[in-house]
Amino acid sequence: MSVGELHKHHRDVTGGWLRPAVFGVMDGLVSNAALIAGVVGGGASASVVVMTGLAGLAAGAFSMATGEYTSVRSQDELSQAEMAVERREIDRSPEAEERELALLYESRGVEPGLAREVAHQLHRNREVAWRIHTREELGVDPDDLPSPWTAAFSSFGSFAVGAFIPVLPFLLGFSSILVAVVLTAVALFVVGALVARLTTRPLWYGGLRQLLLGGAAAAVTYGIGTLFGATLG
Repeated sequence: MSVGELHKHHRDVTGGWLRPAVFGVMDGLVSNAALIAGVVGGGASASVVVMTGLAGLAAGAFSMATGEYTSVRSQDELSQAEMAVERREIDRSPEAEERELALLYESRGVEPGLAREVAHQLHRNREVAWRIHTREELGVDPDDLPSPWTAAFSSFGSFAVGAFIPVLPFLLGFSSILVAVVLTAVALFVVGALVARLTTRPLWYGGLRQLLLGGAAAAVTYGIGTLFGATLG
């Protein structure tokens, strides 16, 4: 059997796009649907609803992108700083680092003599040794750090798409919130089901979970809008 036949294809789980994309589209759907429900509950006209929804879309998309970029960039900088520390330790104390790697392999069940030999072989090349120590000790792959720009653009685009859905019926001329509620509910269920498929969970579970969470948020803000609309009116 060849190496190619033994190779298994795995999906990319470290590229830094899935979490912000999923979070972005869900946040866009829920937050803008809730925002629109609140202003509708308060008695706002269709034109005010459109303006509020588009403003919420723009503000939320830029906020999400900025937050994702900053958080991922900060994590990358922290990882790079720790990797630099590891490189200096290998340069200063290669024997100690070699022993440390051997002990790590021993702790995972490798026979002591074999563990020392493997560590010795790996430490013949400082660059290889540094990459091994980085992965084993820090849990970081120096060749596959998440991209802050990927996270930012994924978050921005997905939030904008999600936030646009509750506004769309009002842009098309519908004045009742019922159409927006139905469209948003369908979108929440579909997106939740798609995420569940990616994570191998039951489709109905993912869809229903997102539908209930998003519906609860919109219901609460609608109630708040109705309460304050009646009070201020």
